[in-house]
Order: sequence, then structure tokens, then C-alpha cells
Amino acid sequence: MLEPAWLHAHHRRFDLLHLHFGYEHLSLEELRAVVDALRAHGKPLVLTVHDLRNPHQVDPGPHHAALGLLVPAADAVITLTPGAAERIAAGWGRTATVIPHPYVVDPARAGRVDTRDHRDEFVVGVHAKSMRANCDAVAVAERLARTVSTLPGARLVVHAHDDEGGRSAAEDLRARGVPVTVRPPFSDDELVGYLENLDVSVLPHKFGTHSGWLEACHDLGTTVLAPDCGFYQEQAPCLLYHRTETALDHGSLDDALRRAFAQRPRWRADPRRRAADRAAIVDAHTLLYRAVTRTREPVAVVPR
Repeated sequence: MLEPAWLHAHHRRFDLLHLHFGYEHLSLEELRAVVDALRAHGKPLVLTVHDLRNPHQVDPGPHHAALGLLVPAADAVITLTPGAAERIAAGWGRTATVIPHPYVVDPARAGRVDTRDHRDEFVVGVHAKSMRANCDAVAVAERLARTVSTLPGARLVVHAHDDEGGRSAAEDLRARGVPVTVRPPFSDDELVGYLENLDVSVLPHKFGTHSGWLEACHDLGTTVLAPDCGFYQEQAPCLLYHRTETALDHGSLDDALRRAFAQRPRWRADPRRRAADRAAIVDAHTLLYRAVTRTREPVAVVPR
């Protein structure tokens, strides 16, 4: 659908194009051709800016350039948090509609009885997702291992993907004395089961904007330690540690984990509220879609 030839051939099959992810392989010229094809047939473009910084790319330049083309060209822009909307307004002068991320874990599954409050151990998890350029699991896990060793009943669980990047990270971690399990990526059910068994899940990001992983943890009541480089705390309650793209603040990571250990927060979303929120998210998109198909002028719709 991001090929001009397809758009020209099939434009009668759709009313608008809503773009979320999956355009990092296209050059600016190719993206511009997509925009031109939509305009040729009077089809609105809706853009959801999930990422101000692409987590798959080391160089921020290409994604920033793509946003520089798509944000001004879009008939409507959506993002997930007020902080991201402010960044979009500052960078491109566009007012983005803030529509929060919906639930990730089905409310029926998320509403199960939490058994973690009845166990003695405290389990901290880090996942080395090797396909993400923003993942710095080795440095984060090494520091966490030192802190966990000082907390009674605490245990660190580290997983790495069974691919070249994951095995390399695992080798590095083992050389530093950190046990790690190498395995294929989790299925959806396996991921939910994994998160349900953690007291704390640590996002080992060097850079980023938003996180679906955090949303899944919020559904399940798993405490998240997130870096302060994005807008994670605007998505859901979490504990922050400081880091830049080149440096991890060991002290703040240590403090955040000790706070989680001492306080045992359970910021668990109410499944009924999450279901209602999802219905509101659908309504917000419906309202926006109707607005952009009535006019070709850039619009900003406030969800009800």
C-alpha cells in the first residue's frame, strides 16, 4: 500500500490511508511519491507518530527527515502523549490529536488474580531485543545484577533473542557474570505469561518515544523501570532512571530499583476502564476519519 502503483490501481477501494509504522525502508523520494499519489486521487493521509525517534535506527536523521515530509503533508496527525504532541508542534507547527495507546493484553486475561503478592521472591526482568537499535540490555543488566545481589529474595531474569545480535549480547553478559537465557522471540501468550511472573520489567532503551511493552505491563500490574529519554511516564505510571544515548546513570537506575523493591507498587490498569478507553479510542478515530474525508484541509480533532 506504500507503492504509488498500488495506490493508483486501487484508490477506489479505500477512503483514506492511515500510516503508523513500516516506512523506514522508503527513501524521501518514494515517500513523496506516495503522498503525491494520494493527492492525485483526493485521498486523505492520516499519520500516527508513534516514534519521534525510530527505535530500529541508530542514525536519527532518516526518520526525522521522513517525519519532516509526512507531518506537514498529513491531513491529520495523531500521537500518544501530550509531550510528543508538544514536540510535534515545536518541530513542524502541527497540532497533533492525542489519542492514547489502547490495552495490549485482553481485559479478560489481564483481570486474572495476581499471585505475585503471595510469594517471597522479587523478580526483575530485562529482555535483550536484538533487532532494536535502541536496546542497551548489556549495560543495564550488568548494573541491575549488582543491585539485585544486595536485595534479599530478589532475582534477575535476562532473556536474549536466539539470533546473531542476541547471542552476542548473551556472550557479553555471561563474560560479565550475568546469567542469561537465549530463546526465540516470545509468542503473544508467552510474553503475557513472562510479564505476569515479573515484579519489575526494565526497559533498557538508549532512546525512544513510546512503548507498547509498557502498556502490556500496565495491563498486568508489572512495575516498569523506564529511561527518562521518552514520554513513557505520560503513557502509564512507572519509575524512571536517567540516561542519555551514550551514558547510563547507574545511580538513578539503582535508586529506581530499590524504590520498587521497598514499595512494591502495583500500578495495574482496571480492565473495565481499559475496555471503555478502547471504545473511546475507536470513537476518536471515527470522528477524525469523518473530518478528513469531508475536507482536504489539515485538521486537529479533540477526542471526546
